[in-house]
Amino acid sequence: MTLSPTVVARAFVDACLLDMSALKPGNVGFHGAGHGMSVAQFIASARAAAPALAAPRSSVGQRILGAIEATQAAVGTNTNLGIVLLAAPLAHAALSPGGNLAETLAALTVDDAEQTFAAIRLARPGGLGHSDRHDVHAPAQVTLLEAMREAAPRDFIAAQYAGGYADVLGTGHAALAAGRMRGLDWRQSTTEVFLAFLSRYPDSHVLRKLGPGCAVALREEAARVVCDASSSRAFQARLCSWDGNLKARGINPGTSADLTVATLFAGLLGDASG
Repeated sequence: MTLSPTVVARAFVDACLLDMSALKPGNVGFHGAGHGMSVAQFIASARAAAPALAAPRSSVGQRILGAIEATQAAVGTNTNLGIVLLAAPLAHAALSPGGNLAETLAALTVDDAEQTFAAIRLARPGGLGHSDRHDVHAPAQVTLLEAMREAAPRDFIAAQYAGGYADVLGTGHAALAAGRMRGLDWRQSTTEVFLAFLSRYPDSHVLRKLGPGCAVALREEAARVVCDASSSRAFQARLCSWDGNLKARGINPGTSADLTVATLFAGLLGDASG
């Protein structure tokens, strides 16, 4: 079922608001600001980016660049590059006849890569650096899918493009469904999704900024926390304490949060399409 731009834009904003409502240690949320960013900036970013992501007749690259341009105009900082990179193919598929994500990814072009590279340069993500092949500071020479395949071994967002969003639709969806089945509310289930990603995979944002040792140690910390997961107040207090600890150490598991938003967005689009 093809969804309307209004429905897709609403689903994106709702996914971002759910993400802000959830307690995600180390990340910005209603439980606390961090890393020089506030909840208000993330909400403003979501609302600014949504129209471009859901624009009719746009390409994936146009959606990405338009959303980042709108975000920069609204808040002047990088609050949502990873979210936008993950959301754009999902939005494009939902707006296309048949809603086929695999076809959307297979049809990505060199122009999509060029516009995405421009968006990344505009957002200026921390720890970006340079690459020997398909560097975002140089003109695109390959399709966006090919560029993402090249980056996949070092970047988990790129790995979603390369792997057909297997982790979002697998790990993420399973954690969300399991939380809801256990009677958790949407906020608690969103935390479950975040912890599922953080406990299974080294966070790419942490890896880029702080190195593999920190990323692996963080994954191990998360795995220990997951073993005690529940909806109890004691567990929530533990998450709040860990949140403060991570922020004091300058650790921001941003990629795990981006994957969480993508999971919520995909789920809401699926619900809307019936």
